[in-house]
Amino acid sequence: MVTIEFHDPAGTLDAATPYAARLSSLAGKRIGLLSNAKWQAYRMLPMIKQWLEADFPAIEVLSEDSYPQGNMLIGSEEVAQQVKQSGVDAVIIGNAA
Repeated sequence: MVTIEFHDPAGTLDAATPYAARLSSLAGKRIGLLSNAKWQAYRMLPMIKQWLEADFPAIEVLSEDSYPQGNMLIGSEEVAQQVKQSGVDAVIIGNAA
């Protein structure tokens, strides 16, 4: 009998690592935008910044230009430290695809 093994490249999730606590409100918060630089992110993230600033007048939104961009960079420890040092309360990571 032939045995065939399959590899699932998706990996597994570590249920012991919870998501970050959610903010109760965005009012008066400092939010960073982090771009993976995929298709149309250069259009969508500035729009999100504009919408947030319109809906929450006391919010401060750091544009995607505040941090390195692209999937090869945004997952690095250096960028994580840069985000922490920028003093944001939360980060929106996104693209527009």
